Amino acid sequence: MDNFDMLFYGLQVVLTPQNILVTMVGAILGLIVGAMPGIGSLAGVALLLPLTYKFNPVTAIIMLGALYYSNMYGGAYSAILLNIPGDSPAIMTALDGYPMATKRGRPGQALFAANLASFVGGTVGIIILTFVGPWLAEVGLKFGPTEMTALLLVALTSIGWLLGDNPIKGIIITLLGILLASIGMDTLTGSPRFEFGSMYLMGGIPFIPFVIGMVGFAEIIKLSVSRYATVKSEIQKMTIRGSIPTKEELLRILPPALRSGFLGTIVGVLPGSGATMGSFLSYAFQKAFKSKYPYGTGTIEGIAASEGGNNGAAAGSFAPLLALGIPGSGTGAVLLGGLIMWGLNPGPLLFTKAPEFAWGLIASLYIANIFTLIVGLSVIPFLMRILKVPLIYMIPTITTLCIVGSYSSGGSMYNVFIMLISGVLGYLMQKFGYSPAPLLLAFVLEPLLENNLRKSLIISNGDPSIFFGSTISSVLMVIFFALLILPAAKAWYKKHKA
Repeated sequence: MDNFDMLFYGLQVVLTPQNILVTMVGAILGLIVGAMPGIGSLAGVALLLPLTYKFNPVTAIIMLGALYYSNMYGGAYSAILLNIPGDSPAIMTALDGYPMATKRGRPGQALFAANLASFVGGTVGIIILTFVGPWLAEVGLKFGPTEMTALLLVALTSIGWLLGDNPIKGIIITLLGILLASIGMDTLTGSPRFEFGSMYLMGGIPFIPFVIGMVGFAEIIKLSVSRYATVKSEIQKMTIRGSIPTKEELLRILPPALRSGFLGTIVGVLPGSGATMGSFLSYAFQKAFKSKYPYGTGTIEGIAASEGGNNGAAAGSFAPLLALGIPGSGTGAVLLGGLIMWGLNPGPLLFTKAPEFAWGLIASLYIANIFTLIVGLSVIPFLMRILKVPLIYMIPTITTLCIVGSYSSGGSMYNVFIMLISGVLGYLMQKFGYSPAPLLLAFVLEPLLENNLRKSLIISNGDPSIFFGSTISSVLMVIFFALLILPAAKAWYKKHKA
C-alpha cells in the first residue's frame, strides 16, 4: 500500500467527530500558548500531556501534535505586535514583523504574511514528511557530533549576514552571547563555570526570561524614555480585507515561504536542531536575496522566511520521532514520553504495526494546518486593536506580561531579575547601535556547538582532522571557511576597485 493510500487511511482515522474536535482544540490552544511569552511549545505540551491520559493513544497524539504545530503560528503574534517573541523561533520574526507593524503602520499585513507563510512552509514540511519522512530520518542519523559541529559553525558564521555594514559590532555581540551561554554547569565534566559563587548562576541564564527582557522589556524602556509612540495613528481598516497584502506582496511572500519550508524541514529532521535553528537559517539564507526594504526594517520577505522555516522544522521533527524514535527537540522528547506511556514503540515498525496511529498523526497535521490558518486570519482584526491602546496603558500591560511570562517559565523570582537585567542590557545595546539578534542567536546555538565539538574531539582524541572525515562535514567545513574569508575578500575588492 503506497503513501497515498495510507494518507487517505489516516484521514479516515482523523475525520471522526472526536478526533476533529481534539484537533481544533489543540490548534486553538497552540495559538494561545504560542502567543503567551514564557510558555512555548515545550511547556505547553508538557502541561497538557496529563490531560490525555483518559484518551486513546491516537486521539491523544493528534491533540498534542496539533498543539505543537499551531504553536509555531502563535509565537509570531506577540513578536509582531509587542516585540516579545512568544517562543524562541519567533525571534527572527520580530526583526521585521515589529517594524512593519509599528514604524510602517501595517500590522494587518504583517500578521497576514506570518499566517500565510506559516501555512505554506508547514504544508511543504507535511508533504515532505508524508512521502519521504522515513528516508529523511535515516539521513538525519548521518549527522553525528562532527557533522552537527560543522553545521553549527556555518550557522554561527552566517550571523554575519544579519549584521549589515558593521561586522565588528556584530562579532563583539556574538562573542558576548557565547560567553553568557557558557555560564553554569559544564555539561560534560559537571564543574561550574563563571558562577561567581552564586548558586543561581550554577544553573546558567534561563533563555525565556533572557529573550523577553532583551527584546520585549528593552522596548518598554525605550518607549518610557523617549515617550515616542512608534505606532502610526493611521493604521489601515481593522478588517480581514484591509489586512490582505497587495498582489505584489503576495508574490513576494510565496518564494521565501517555499524555500524556507523546504530548508526548515531538512533542519527539523536533524537531531537537536529544532524550529529555532530552522527559523534562523531560513532567515539568514533569505538575506542572500534582494528585497524592496532592507532586512530588519519591516520587509515582508523576512517575516515569510522566518515563519516558513519554523513551521517546516516543526513538521520535519516528526520524521525522526516516528520513524526512528529519536526526538529532534525538547518538545519531541515530551511527545516520545507520551508514546511510551501509551504503550507504543516508535521506530520503523510503527508504520506497519500501528498505522492508524502514525498516519492518523500525519493526516491530522493537514487538518490542523488548515484550521489554524482560518483561525489565525479571523483574529487579525482583534489583534490589531492592541496597537490602538494608548501607551499610558500599553506600557504597564506589557511590563506585566514580561514579568508574568518570565516568572511562569521557571516559577522563580530569579527569572524576573534576569529579565529586568537583560532588558536594561538590551536597551543600552540598541542605544549604542548594537543589534540584540546576534547575541540571542549565539546564546541559543552555543550549547549545541560546545557539546558536539567536545564530543567530536573526545572521539578523535583531540585530532581536528575528524571534521574532514566524512563528505557531509567536509562540505560544511568548506562552506564555513568560505563564509569566513568572503567578507574580507569582498572588502578588499571594493577598496581595490575604488
